[in-house]
Amino acid sequence: MSGLGFSHKPKEVKKVDTKFRTIVTKIPVPESISILNRVYETESQSMHGQLPIIWDRAEGYQVFDAWGNKWLDFSSTIFVTNAGHGNKRIVEALRKVIDKPLLHTYTFTSPERFEYLNYLIANTPKQFEKAFLSSAGTEATEATFKLMRLNGIKWGKNKGGILCFEGNWHGRTLGAQMMGWNEAQKDWIGYLDPNIYHLPFPYPWRAGAIENPRKYFRDSIRELIDKKNINPRTDLCGIMMETFQGWGAVFYPKEFVQEVALFAKENDLLLTFDEMQAGFGRTGELFGYMNYEVEPDLLACGKGASSSLPLSIVLGSKETMDLPEVGSMSSTHSANPLVCAAGLANMQALIEDGLIDNSKDLGVKFHAALDKLKSAFPDYISSVQGVGLLAAVIFNDKEGKALNTLCDLISERCLQTGLLVVHTGRESIKLAPPLMIDEEAMMDGVTTFSQAVSDSVEELYGS
Repeated sequence: MSGLGFSHKPKEVKKVDTKFRTIVTKIPVPESISILNRVYETESQSMHGQLPIIWDRAEGYQVFDAWGNKWLDFSSTIFVTNAGHGNKRIVEALRKVIDKPLLHTYTFTSPERFEYLNYLIANTPKQFEKAFLSSAGTEATEATFKLMRLNGIKWGKNKGGILCFEGNWHGRTLGAQMMGWNEAQKDWIGYLDPNIYHLPFPYPWRAGAIENPRKYFRDSIRELIDKKNINPRTDLCGIMMETFQGWGAVFYPKEFVQEVALFAKENDLLLTFDEMQAGFGRTGELFGYMNYEVEPDLLACGKGASSSLPLSIVLGSKETMDLPEVGSMSSTHSANPLVCAAGLANMQALIEDGLIDNSKDLGVKFHAALDKLKSAFPDYISSVQGVGLLAAVIFNDKEGKALNTLCDLISERCLQTGLLVVHTGRESIKLAPPLMIDEEAMMDGVTTFSQAVSDSVEELYGS
């Protein structure tokens, strides 16, 4: 949904003055409209899509504008600020680098880069021996695409076949979009790689997906092999999986992923997880794939990797990560001192300050409260997905019709009452507070969201 799709007419709303939320103006703020309109005039519309709010500062789990309003942030800026907005460890680490000053080194080594890489490798599973640092998530997924195919060449594969999954999203560049599912966003490409294949996603509402997930995968891959005349051992080189379905926080059944991992091992394929949204504590584990009890070959990470500045990471074995020749897979702004300092401080906050444990512990209460909300609105909420401090509330009616308009209204109601949520543009709303949130603030956010659901249902359907 375009950012212009939300009402930009300031509306008189009920004033809010609580411990966690404050609304003292019309929403959107009247003084903000001219600024927003100017941004729309000077910036590509592709950058827009959010609710009409202008951030002034953010601290912990709260966002402030310049006109006295304060929101409880259940977006974490789309899964970036896992350690909280303006985390003290991160701010202090950045200040030390700025005060040197040392802002950019290209690919020359700095102490910050050395220290971060050492800590990163020491605190990730043992199969991850080396890292590739870059700036954007799509750079990381493109890099894993390249590594999977380079590995296939090394092992004499005839084709660079990549198995992907329906509904997954891996970024906005050429290879990333071809690995992703959104067909409408591929029209511009003009040529689709015939060796990228998509398998059905085992949604919990699909017959057989939950009852026998191992069989569901084996049946799906067998059908693809027969249809495309594929020899897995010679024609395929890798498997790309988003750790959970981004739009709806839908996880694969554990047994399904374990069967995928077994298939990869049987056929010498590199198993890759796209951890952009799932990584760095969001699901109650350091990485989301750990919920499946498998050992992937490659990880593509970003977003919560720094809780602040642009940082993405590919992790893998020495053998795999050294497949590209010297200088053939670098990025101008990657591994600069500032992002390395932020990455190190972020990991220290997550691990040493107990934020991953907090995500796991509070996640149980978080989902219990949202399940209660679902029970209160069975005609409108079809499912609550996710784990840890990650949830997607999926809105469908009894016939399975997507209730997109209801989601739009709920998102606006939340904005008006001091809560920021992730508006997906479809039949889901995602909720993801920073991992340093406390139980009182978390429950206040859930209560506020629940009231927005109730008010929106009443307004649209009179019930």
